[in-house]
Amino acid sequence: QVQLVESGGGLVQTGGSLRLSCVVSGLDASASVRAWFRQAPGKEREFVVIGSLVNSEWTTYADSVKDRFTLSRDNAKNTVYLQMNSLKPEDTAVYYCAAGEKYSILTRQYNHWGQGTQVTVSS
Repeated sequence: QVQLVESGGGLVQTGGSLRLSCVVSGLDASASVRAWFRQAPGKEREFVVIGSLVNSEWTTYADSVKDRFTLSRDNAKNTVYLQMNSLKPEDTAVYYCAAGEKYSILTRQYNHWGQGTQVTVSS
């Protein structure tokens, strides 16, 4: 059974930091792409960052989070992390971890999703 379990969301003030975690289990090694997406109320789900477990240099950030968010991997723990610094109110959303085989920013390329974790940034 495939499971993606996110944690680490919460309420933080503008300029604060949070670290999200995503533990993945039950997946074949071919699904070597990990991604974080987010969805704000009334908006479509959007890509935040994608990364390859095979090559850590393969990391792509959305322009809106570049230089503030950092993706890291711990392959031994089957876990990816999203360090979010200098948070802004517009970062408020439910954050979802996803896993797949294709290196893509498109939600439809991912078959495996976590349940989501709420991040709220107060002004």
